[in-house]
Amino acid sequence: MELKGKRVSLVLGSGGARGLAHIGIIYELEKSGCSIQSISGCSAGALIGAVYAAGKLDAFEEWVCELTKVDVMSLLDISWSSGGIVKGDRIINKLIDIVGDILIEDLPISFTAVAADVNNEKEVWLTSGRLFDAVRASISLPLFFTPVNYKGSHLIDGGVLNPVPIAPSFNDDTELTIAVNLAVSIEHDNHFSNSFDNKVELTSPIGKIQNKIKNFIRDLSENPKVLKTRDWGAYNIANQAFDAMQSTIARQKYALYHSLK
Repeated sequence: MELKGKRVSLVLGSGGARGLAHIGIIYELEKSGCSIQSISGCSAGALIGAVYAAGKLDAFEEWVCELTKVDVMSLLDISWSSGGIVKGDRIINKLIDIVGDILIEDLPISFTAVAADVNNEKEVWLTSGRLFDAVRASISLPLFFTPVNYKGSHLIDGGVLNPVPIAPSFNDDTELTIAVNLAVSIEHDNHFSNSFDNKVELTSPIGKIQNKIKNFIRDLSENPKVLKTRDWGAYNIANQAFDAMQSTIARQKYALYHSLK
């Protein structure tokens, strides 16, 4: 497909460590000559989208590529509450050091981070306020990160309800919406390569640098000084279940959007 000169809405799905694949997607889109006008994302997609919208993707990639196991461990601020293993403040503060403390409304690209309100069982689209407050809410993987308090509710990972948040792009004044789904296995690529009303394409790439973060949980579980009492076998099962759930929801959402065309 010829993308040069086209105005694009970019949708970046959740996917944990696989989310680093979004970096490669963005670079390829830039090479194609298209103009990314808006970004909506959840979880890892919200994180990468936020960094790109702020113009700091190169600096972020450089930091990720230089991470060591010691660096990863130093970013973990353990929470002893029942809400999650990690508070996430150190990670967010590091991201702010790299990108800056920016308001969403000041970004040169329209940006939406999608989180899930567990109290009211609904999606929350975060389109204003501090950029990394929105990212922190959207990446709140259940059991790992503690939920975020927001207007009296608790927000968790947006992938719980919508792992590929296309809906925020519906009213964009763009020619094409490109949605990147990372919650499927390679054999499902053909299913997600169909277009939605000639506007949406879904792809499932695997990034070259994702292994830097892929072992995040493994490094933590192998450290004998950290959380000896945690049942990591149970956590891994829950994480796999979450991946399976996201894959199913993504397919259902796609089928719904396709039926509405």
